[in-house]
Amino acid sequence: MGLSSGLSSARGALRAAASRSHTDRPHWAARIEDVKNAVVGGALRSLHWDLRLQPFHGFGSGAQVRVLAKVLYASPGTPADFHDQPVHDMRTMAVRGWRNFAGQIAPHRTVHVLLGDQQFTVRADRSGIVDAQLEVALPPGHHVAVLWTAPGNEVRANITVVPDEAEVGLVSDIDDTVMVTWLPRPLLAFWNAFVVHQSSRQVVAGMPMLYQRLAREHPAMPVFYLSTGAWNVFPVLERFLYRNGYPDGPLLLTDWGPTNTGFFRSGPDHKHRALAQLAAEFPTMRWILIGDDGQHDPSIYAEFSRRHPDQVDSVLIRQLTEPEQLLAHGSRRPRGRSAHRTGNPLHLEAPDGHGLLSELQRTGRIPS
Repeated sequence: MGLSSGLSSARGALRAAASRSHTDRPHWAARIEDVKNAVVGGALRSLHWDLRLQPFHGFGSGAQVRVLAKVLYASPGTPADFHDQPVHDMRTMAVRGWRNFAGQIAPHRTVHVLLGDQQFTVRADRSGIVDAQLEVALPPGHHVAVLWTAPGNEVRANITVVPDEAEVGLVSDIDDTVMVTWLPRPLLAFWNAFVVHQSSRQVVAGMPMLYQRLAREHPAMPVFYLSTGAWNVFPVLERFLYRNGYPDGPLLLTDWGPTNTGFFRSGPDHKHRALAQLAAEFPTMRWILIGDDGQHDPSIYAEFSRRHPDQVDSVLIRQLTEPEQLLAHGSRRPRGRSAHRTGNPLHLEAPDGHGLLSELQRTGRIPS
């Protein structure tokens, strides 16, 4: 019965893909993944597996809010809050990373959202990701959205509404910026995601102190962590940031697996789109952009500065050591150094958070 249902779903997925025009036709790897999701999803439904939601940290302004979540299948009897554990619960940090990728997504599912006194209905995409902009007026501060697919499986998602008086925001990379990776980039996703214990990741020296100092200088400053990492590792990254004293804030991650254009989503494209969206959502905000010189951050931030010169406060780049540079891209020299050396906005470089804080104090951006 389960196999028959799964094959029927697979045939439906193939017919849907075939009905698209040639220009809309997804990459063949994405079509295979769609068929796999249809077959496995149909089999799990026949075994009475339930839908469960994994909420992510959302954000917004006073007029609209961005709600983020993921829809997954779970075995019968799985608690509704299985993916909604407190950030201070460190048990997920002590497991191998591959466990974060062992679940089965539920694409295109309807999700209900209660935010304030308004209820909305949204839909997950082909990767099971809910990424919805909701028109709702909320006061600045912390809010909680309730999400569910059916009565009884409600979860709660944190929502940060940025105050209108916030003039400065912070966008930070994660790998090699707030945590040390020491791995070749082609192997980074595999090794960090599947092999290492999640508790073994190391913090970049002085970075938590730098971020805390910036938060004290700008009390209303929102903090966004922008990474090419997959949503699958959201709980681990959130707990890493919490455990090491980084300011709380939304994570802007990406999908895992094939897309409509290739085997994997382009990391630089993801960062370009996310920065452009933040610039549009907060048009009066000036951004402190923090990254490292091991890959594309300098050129990405330079392009954003050219496109939005009035929305960049400063660019802070962590300088990787020569061994880290060699592991990051095969050369001892920083990638794209000549592309980002400009006088405006302020551009500072140092090997760690202590050095970047000293540079900010030297230039008078932060009092000594």
